Amino acid sequence: MKRISAIILMFVGALGHAQYGSNCEVRQLKINIFNPGLEYEMALGVNSTLDVRLAWQAALEPAAMEPLDNIEFFPAITVQNRYYHNFIGRERRGRDIYGNSGNYLAPSVALFSPDARTVDGRLVDGVHGYGGLVYGVQRSYDSGLSFSIDAGAGYYMGPFEGGVHPVVNLSIGWIISEKRWCVGR
Repeated sequence: MKRISAIILMFVGALGHAQYGSNCEVRQLKINIFNPGLEYEMALGVNSTLDVRLAWQAALEPAAMEPLDNIEFFPAITVQNRYYHNFIGRERRGRDIYGNSGNYLAPSVALFSPDARTVDGRLVDGVHGYGGLVYGVQRSYDSGLSFSIDAGAGYYMGPFEGGVHPVVNLSIGWIISEKRWCVGR
């Protein structure tokens, strides 16, 4: 738990030194439908954003003997520091970068807060989470429709034996508020 707190503090510390880039949206607020909730993304620097998602999220049940066979929905907060590496290439090819449409690499941290539950015949209670690295794709359209998917690996910890497992995040929804900044068209 102390490791997760330290990672979150590093992300928050980066906010104090934010420099707005010429490629990223300054900020955008999205409603997610697939994982019901809200997502807020803000520019930290050139091609870099901080993405925070509060949602009822699909996730592995890491307390299970076979975590990959047990997918559950848990209330969660996910934080990613996204680095979009292909904005310039997309612009050169005449592709849109509206809504941070690009491919990214991101350290990702998530905290899940489920109720007490019985997993494999034993009672599991308490917050769990992961910290890891993901690679993703985000696309946004003029209609406001936005989706992103990222995948990678993370170290899961909580009231169970920790371990490295896959991480997959899917977000489908609409941009409901935005502040644009020199976005190419």
